[in-house]
Amino acid sequence: MKIVIAADSFKGSCTAREAAEYMSRGIKRVFPSADTVELPIADGGEGTVESLVAAANGRMVSVDTRDPLGRPISACYGLLPDGTAIVETAAASGLTLVPASERDALHASTYGTGLLVRHALEKGAKKIILGLGGSATTDGGLGIAQALGISFLDSDGAQLASGGVELARLDRIDPAGLLPEAKDCEFILACDVKNKLYGPEGAAYVFAPQKGASPEQVRILDAALENYGRVLRKQFGIDTAEREGSGAAGGLGCVFMAFLGAKVRPGIELVLDTIDFDSHIRCADLVITGEGRLDSQSAYGKVPDGVARRTKRIKNIPVIAIGGSIGEGAEELYACGVDAMESTVSRITTLDDAMAHAGENIEAAAERVMRLIRAGMQ
Repeated sequence: MKIVIAADSFKGSCTAREAAEYMSRGIKRVFPSADTVELPIADGGEGTVESLVAAANGRMVSVDTRDPLGRPISACYGLLPDGTAIVETAAASGLTLVPASERDALHASTYGTGLLVRHALEKGAKKIILGLGGSATTDGGLGIAQALGISFLDSDGAQLASGGVELARLDRIDPAGLLPEAKDCEFILACDVKNKLYGPEGAAYVFAPQKGASPEQVRILDAALENYGRVLRKQFGIDTAEREGSGAAGGLGCVFMAFLGAKVRPGIELVLDTIDFDSHIRCADLVITGEGRLDSQSAYGKVPDGVARRTKRIKNIPVIAIGGSIGEGAEELYACGVDAMESTVSRITTLDDAMAHAGENIEAAAERVMRLIRAGMQ
């Protein structure tokens, strides 16, 4: 029996790789001779680099860079055997890098992510996958642009400072200094949101409040991003700001769409293609997937949804999802191709206790699933 384990992380308790290992242990308690293929998965957001590096036998590259407030940090990107670099926005520009009391939506910058991209380019990467998500920024990719050599200038010809608020003063963009290596690189944005750069459903109004922006600051940032879009139209005749996904990660993707010809793809589909998921499924008998919480959101571009849909497209075999909890709307996963679900929580407990024992709970849940399968086989 060949079983493919394609699990996301159980956030706060287990990485995707650890979750897959625990599931494999539970399976082999019941079927010791089972051939288990462990594929750590992510949906393009936080955890994507680790998952792809693990699944493709790549390596992590550490770089000295800057956090969203410009403070020195070390962050990593992934490098796959074929030379593809995987960069997560959250690694250097993530919300988790800034305590709630220090969040500054007006001035937070993506410059640190730009340094990661620049390092990958200078080391010879010809393809870069950028995972959009989890950012503390709403700067329209201003910081990344500056790190790659693109100048954002005010009416006096001076460089803009850091942060989305500065885009209100933007008068002209000069791409002449763009790093030459960037021109020959293929950029792919892993993005699951369709928000545009500005407006009621744009980067500022939808995402900036969770990054510490007050209602007034949201209005300031939205107006600044609208000015950015106006300059792009006036100077270059492009409508990038109106494209779906240009508002992802605080508008970060807008720079890549406008100046680097980036393609946008759903995160989970991109991850599955990169690890050649289809080839593993063709000889499989069963797929186990999972994440920290199975609920209505799981059916919209998350790992269980993507894994189940892709599996059923390739081969009609069972797909079972294991979750740290099963919440409201999880039944929507049945329409995506999930055949059954199992919670890791088998008794009354606290959240802290469940997370503290997440590994053994995942292992036990996988064992319960396999015992049911064995009973069905008998």
